[in-house]
Amino acid sequence: MLKQFFIICSGADTDILEQCSKGEQNKYAGIGATVFFTAVMAFIAGSYALYTVFDNLYAAIFFGLIWGLLIFNLDRYIVSTIKKTGNVIDELIQASPRIILAVIIAIVISKPLELKIFEKEINQVLLEQKNELTLANKNQIAEQFTPTITSLQNEITSLQNVIDTKETEVNTLYNTYIAEAEGTAGTKLLGKGPVYKEKREKHDALLAELQVLKIENKEKISGIESQIAQLKGDYETQVVTTQPIINNFDGLMARVNALGKLPWLPSFFIFLLFLAIETSPIFAKLLSPKGAYDFKLEDQETAVKTNVTQNKAAREAMIKTDYAINERIYTDLENEDELYTYKRKKARELMQLQADAFFKHQKNVL
Repeated sequence: MLKQFFIICSGADTDILEQCSKGEQNKYAGIGATVFFTAVMAFIAGSYALYTVFDNLYAAIFFGLIWGLLIFNLDRYIVSTIKKTGNVIDELIQASPRIILAVIIAIVISKPLELKIFEKEINQVLLEQKNELTLANKNQIAEQFTPTITSLQNEITSLQNVIDTKETEVNTLYNTYIAEAEGTAGTKLLGKGPVYKEKREKHDALLAELQVLKIENKEKISGIESQIAQLKGDYETQVVTTQPIINNFDGLMARVNALGKLPWLPSFFIFLLFLAIETSPIFAKLLSPKGAYDFKLEDQETAVKTNVTQNKAAREAMIKTDYAINERIYTDLENEDELYTYKRKKARELMQLQADAFFKHQKNVL
C-alpha cells in the first residue's frame, strides 16, 4: 500500500509499471518517497514562515498545507516530465529548466527552516537592532521638542537674569545708604542726614520695583515651566506610543535580514542539503540506465504518435482526392446545355419579378 502510494507520488504510469520488475517499481517508489517528503518539509517550512506573518496557528497550518501541496505537484510534474532518450546531452537539455526550477524551490523551502534553526541567534540580532531603533527613535522625537524646550529655558534664564540684575542694583543702593549713615562713604558724616534720606528713598523705590518684577517674572517663569512640562509629557507620550512598533519589529522580512547578518556558511550548507533533496529525483532519473518502464512507455507513446501520423496523412489524402473529384465534376457541368437552359429560364423569371416590383413601387410614389 505504501509502495503504491510512493509510486503514485513519482508521477509514473502505474499500469505500465505493474508490468515491470520489482526493481523498476522500487526505483520509482524511491523517487516518489523523495517527492513526498520534500513536500512535507515544504509544508513545515511554509507553516512556520506564515506563522511569523499571521501569528495564527490555524491560518499558518492551512496555508502551509496549500504550499506543501503546491510543491508536491511541482516536484511530481518535474520528475514525471523527464523522459529517458538514451542521449545524455538531450536529457540534460531537457532537464535544465527543471533543475533551475528545483533550485528555486530549494531556496524557498530552506529559508524558513533556516529562520527556525537559527531562531536564537536571529533574536539576538533583532534585540540589538531594536535597541538601536529605540535610541534612534528617542533622538528623532527629541529633535521635535528640544529646540522649543531650549528656547523656553533661555526665556526663564533671561527673566531670572533681569531679577538678579535688579537685586544687585538694590543691594548696591542698600550698601550705599548704610555706608552714608555710618559715615564710611559719601559725605562721611555720621547720622541720617538729607543725603542718607535721598539714597534711602532711591533704594526703597528700586526695592518696590524689584518686588513687582519678581511677582511678574515668577508668573511668567511658572507659565513657561508649565509649557516645558507639557512638552516633556508629549515627548514621553510619543516615545511610549511608538515603542510597540519597534517591539513588533520581528516579522518575516526583519528575520530574513537578521539571518543575512549571521555567518553565511551554516545557511549555505542547509541550502545545499535541501538542494540535494530537491534535485535528487531528477538526477536519479538522469543517472539511471534506461529501464523496462522507459522502453514500455516509449513503445506506448510511439504507437500513439504513429497512429496519429497515419490518421493525419489519411485525412490529407482524402481532402486532396475529394478536391480533385469536385474539380472534374464542375468542369463537366460547365459544358451541359440542359443546365444552361434551366438557369437562363430562372434568371429571366427573376428579372421579370424585379421589373414588376419596381413598376409597382414607382406607381405608389406617383
